[in-house]
Amino acid sequence: MRNLLLRILGSLAPLIHSDTGTMDRWLWVRRRLPITRNGEQLLDVGCGTGAFSINADKRGYTCLGLTWDEPATAVATERARICKADKTSFRVVDVRQLDQQTDLIGGFDVVLCCENIEHILDDRKLMADMFAVLKPGGRLVLTTPWHDYDPITLPDAGPFLQEETGWHVRRGYTKCMLEELCAKTGFAVEEIDYNVGWLSQKTIFIFQKLKFILPLAWLVILPLRPIVHLFDRPLTRFFGRKFFSICLVAYRPRFR
Repeated sequence: MRNLLLRILGSLAPLIHSDTGTMDRWLWVRRRLPITRNGEQLLDVGCGTGAFSINADKRGYTCLGLTWDEPATAVATERARICKADKTSFRVVDVRQLDQQTDLIGGFDVVLCCENIEHILDDRKLMADMFAVLKPGGRLVLTTPWHDYDPITLPDAGPFLQEETGWHVRRGYTKCMLEELCAKTGFAVEEIDYNVGWLSQKTIFIFQKLKFILPLAWLVILPLRPIVHLFDRPLTRFFGRKFFSICLVAYRPRFR
């Protein structure tokens, strides 16, 4: 079924096959990835099954996606083939050892890190490693849960363990925490924003409940998506509700 959707919808399919938060984050990331014909090198740290790498390829970027999960890498590779994302490849790498991938040092114009850093205990090391793989003048585009979110489902309230089991090791990040990480690792903060608003969170809640009883739960929320993506941000701000994700664009300075 997934491959059928890929053949019909192309790179859009993996963005709508999950909850609305995936598309929310991609739309935010996309606005920070201008269409290019220069073949800029993009590294997707914690790429999962490759949705963002494949869609960045369609905007002109040459992409390498990293994940520790071999089955996910196989799925991502197959998706890229079907979507004709010919400038995208994937590699099995534990991003906690990103510094050991010496061939990647200083090789990228953009690093993506979406909903990954909250899983890593030594987040300062990960930030330093992402700084190292960027070229001078390169940019980090990162999303992660906002510390002050209202939980969508019970696990979002914790507990958050001090061991890396695959679940979050911290609730999330505040603006000051991201600024501190950037200051400690050499990044200059370019932008901090928020994403996945109140309307999207309600839709995610519905999806999370339905997916355990309906194999095609994504079809149920499909008609809601245009409304969610159009009105989520203004309604969240209008009603004074909290966003779920905090988003960062950081810059590796060209000059020391």
